[in-house]
Amino acid sequence: MKSTLLIIWIAFVGLFNLPVQAQDDVYVKEYLQRLENSKKYILKIAEMLPEDKYNYRVTPESMSFAENLLHIGYAMDWHSQSLLGGREARIWKTDTVFKTAHKSKEDMIKLINKTFDETIKLITNFDTNKLSERLDYFGSNRTKRQILMLLADHVTHHRGQMLVTLKLNGITPPRYVLYQ
Repeated sequence: MKSTLLIIWIAFVGLFNLPVQAQDDVYVKEYLQRLENSKKYILKIAEMLPEDKYNYRVTPESMSFAENLLHIGYAMDWHSQSLLGGREARIWKTDTVFKTAHKSKEDMIKLINKTFDETIKLITNFDTNKLSERLDYFGSNRTKRQILMLLADHVTHHRGQMLVTLKLNGITPPRYVLYQ
């Protein structure tokens, strides 16, 4: 009798877990589509600005166009490879991979492209059962699902600053609607 009740209980719990798993699979699939389009958009933006304008700052205290671009890469690497993937985090102040020094426009574009590809690969292979796992995020308790949303917000935030640089340099940015 106990084994029959146990089997019924396991089946019952399992049936309710399947819709959640299916939703997470759809969420990741849709997230990846959005990330692919975000990659195309940011690469287009990075290509549009002439290399001699890559150090342009909207205000003296703001990041340059190049710094925003590589900061996106750094944050993408940290959110995906470290927070989701478990790799030891790079330290922003001492990291040289995502610093602009001694990098050409071409080097930076290759790096951001590679970082998007690595992030997409990690998320493609990510175990969606782990999306509800929680971790510390600057003192806040966040799920790994929330980490994905925070990553997307961060990319958008810094990309927006890059768009301002284009406009202030007389360059019309690509239409966002083509990359949604």
